[in-house]
Amino acid sequence: MIVRILYRNNVHSVLNYVLSKAGNTILGFQNTYSDTDTNTKFFGRVLHYLGNRHDSEKRYVHATLNLPRGEQLDNADFFELSKTYMNHMGYGEQPYMVVRHHDTKHEHVHIVSTTIKEDCLQINLSHDFRRSMATQKYLEKQFGLSPSPEKRAERKLPLSANPQFRHKDIHGVRYYMQDIIHNTLQKYMVRGFDELANLLEKHHIQVKTVHHAGRVGVSYGIAIMEGYRSRFINGYTVHPQLSGPKLQQVFERNQSSKLLPMVKKRLEKQLLTTYKLFRTINPEHLPNILRSHQNLDCRLAYDAQGQVVDFSIYDKTGYVLKSVEIASGIGIRNNPDLFGTEYTQMYAESEQLLVELQRCIKEAFRNSYYQSGSKTLLSEHIQSRSIKPIVTEMARAERFLFLRKYLHINNGHLGNLIRAQFDIIKDKFYNTELIREERELQAKAGLIKQAIDQQLFDEPEQREVLFELIQSLGVKYDSGVLTYANSNLHKLKVDLGHRLLLTPRNSYIPPSFVRENEKLLEGLLNSTTAKEIRSGPIAIFLPLMFPKLYGAMNRPFMERFERWALNSYQKYAERMQGSFEKSPNDYIRFFNAKGFYFERREEKLFVGSMYSKYPVTAALPPKIQAYLISSSDLNKALDNQVKILDDIRMDGRDNLKSLWSGYLMEKGQYKKAAYMYVSERVRPNLPLEIVEHHMEHGFKEALVAVSKEQIDARRARLIKRGVFALGNLLGGKNAKEEEVFNGFKDELTDYSKYKSRGLSI
Repeated sequence: MIVRILYRNNVHSVLNYVLSKAGNTILGFQNTYSDTDTNTKFFGRVLHYLGNRHDSEKRYVHATLNLPRGEQLDNADFFELSKTYMNHMGYGEQPYMVVRHHDTKHEHVHIVSTTIKEDCLQINLSHDFRRSMATQKYLEKQFGLSPSPEKRAERKLPLSANPQFRHKDIHGVRYYMQDIIHNTLQKYMVRGFDELANLLEKHHIQVKTVHHAGRVGVSYGIAIMEGYRSRFINGYTVHPQLSGPKLQQVFERNQSSKLLPMVKKRLEKQLLTTYKLFRTINPEHLPNILRSHQNLDCRLAYDAQGQVVDFSIYDKTGYVLKSVEIASGIGIRNNPDLFGTEYTQMYAESEQLLVELQRCIKEAFRNSYYQSGSKTLLSEHIQSRSIKPIVTEMARAERFLFLRKYLHINNGHLGNLIRAQFDIIKDKFYNTELIREERELQAKAGLIKQAIDQQLFDEPEQREVLFELIQSLGVKYDSGVLTYANSNLHKLKVDLGHRLLLTPRNSYIPPSFVRENEKLLEGLLNSTTAKEIRSGPIAIFLPLMFPKLYGAMNRPFMERFERWALNSYQKYAERMQGSFEKSPNDYIRFFNAKGFYFERREEKLFVGSMYSKYPVTAALPPKIQAYLISSSDLNKALDNQVKILDDIRMDGRDNLKSLWSGYLMEKGQYKKAAYMYVSERVRPNLPLEIVEHHMEHGFKEALVAVSKEQIDARRARLIKRGVFALGNLLGGKNAKEEEVFNGFKDELTDYSKYKSRGLSI
């Protein structure tokens, strides 16, 4: 099923369109004097009266519920589905009408209502499209309909390449124009009526302008192949924002944007860089070349004889620029030596080709390092690699495949070019990394001293805490010397006195946790703002990874950390639950199921966590505040929190391990979450709906697979000690052997799943 929800400032035109379709069926009314026999004119007056009590441009709502092609519901079920949808969207007490149409190949209904309540306040429309998608998925299950596609591009109702209109269907024409033109203006930074006309041409919309007394008037018409042609409709009539003066303001704003000169400069540089690579280019090949090499969307322009004469770039910023607008002398006709052939060949002797090969070599070094699972430094990895494995890695890279496609030379010649650049890049990259690693080690040492000087931790446990602090930064300390945990290449003399005599054990700490921990500690010690820190969702799990470190942190620092972590995780969790959230009550309930709660103080809502050491809460963003407070059942939802949180405590899930298990499931790391469940019975803190979703999408299979695996005695001992879940103690000598059990294996930098074959020299 696909749902579309639109807002209008006039209800009569919507009602005329909905009721004017031939063969329509009124399925029913709600919150009027009769559910079935309400007079449509009276209903229109009711909506008009309510809507005009507010000056919002979104006074009326027009929703369409579209069944998949070939699927049907009878009128009674379709009416029930519509009522359920409106209840979840907050219109349960609003007057609305449901009308079924039969004019398309998919069965659908139209629902018309108002967003203005009897108290003259507007229904909160925050997250309306997100809630609509969640409600759509819920209704699909409830009514046995085929699930909608997950990808946004696939979810959209396809725009008819050849729209069907009746000669008197002027409302359908107008709404079609509204949707297409609004979407076009949102997608592109349009700078003139000619450009708008070109963009609308494929949708069969024609644009006509009239100049009068210094003003521009615009009108739109439809012309399709079957001979249908609508009359031209004044832009203001189509929509007030689509009138000539309004569009001129949009065009002028886009044209005068400070972004435009930067876009032109960037595109000029990208085009010239590509030109330098080629001896000749067949103009027909230019779009593929620019897409592969520069990730640019290029469209060609043809003359009357079908010859390519120019091109335009549809930039990711929304600007559509012809070659002459980007820079003079960059077009196809300006470069006859380059484009005057049907043969495309790269220039093998060009300096730009050498630059591209150097990039390929550097990327191959970096990718092979990540994929090797090496516990050495990148500089050591670079130093130890010969040309053969690097070329093998290069051979599968997109950049290198692009070069081979147009570089018409044999492998021997190509090999010679690579050999000539290999040692140069290897030495340069090695020296660059050496300098970076030395500076990074000095920064880590400075951070340790800063933590001691500013008394970041309680004194009684300073020795053990310093031990874990050093581990958490990915370094080790022995006899006054600080080195990286995985290498002795760099050595830095640091005097930590007699407070730390032990050398940290050789343990696996995911790089993402080291980076996040270092970033947050630096922020705490330098009074950096949360906006500058930009902590990620894994910040909340740092006390689980480094329990002594955060357990001994002084209260002012710890409270600030917990507030940052809470804010970061709240944003992440809100995003992850969005496709399941049908209402403000769902928002609260889903957070409760993860172990978070909401407090209401002075008409403001704050979010807190059962995992916090101190009773820290964080203020919610204003839009979320308004969204949640708009719920008529807010007090009930807040009261229900106590039972949900008590159930979590009774189940023994009031710990970060259960939250981590849920995080792994949300990230699709089903096998790791399954190991936690099977071996230690760690249940994820997630709402039931989301758990069921993951069960259907792979977690169930992961549980079965893990349950069947034979675990030897040694692995069983590791599991018993919790190594697989915490990942901050000693594991096996073999990194791959430990990987299965390491619940903290960095899911974002786990390159072990990639395998490749490539060109050998």
